[in-house]
Amino acid sequence: MSIRLLASEAACGVNVGAASTFSDATDVRLVNSGTTVRLITVANAADVTLATLSLAGAESVILRKNSTDQIFAANAEVLGVGCVTEG
Repeated sequence: MSIRLLASEAACGVNVGAASTFSDATDVRLVNSGTTVRLITVANAADVTLATLSLAGAESVILRKNSTDQIFAANAEVLGVGCVTEG
C-alpha cells in the first residue's frame, strides 16, 4: 500500500477544542514521535467522542474517518497528515 499526502504534517491538538479534521480528509496518517503510549480520540462535529485508540511510541497508523470527524491526541508528540491510500 502507498499513500499520497494531502498537506504538511502537523501536531495534533490536545483537546477537542483544538481537534482537526485534517482538511476534511477521510484518511489520516498519525505517528507518535515520542516514546510514551498516547491516546488518540476521534470526535464528530458536535465534539462527541466516537472512538479512541492507543498509539505506542514511534508507531504510526492510518485512520479512516468521516470528512467532518476531528482528531486530537493526549500529547502534541502525535503528528498527523491527511492522505489518500492507494493500492
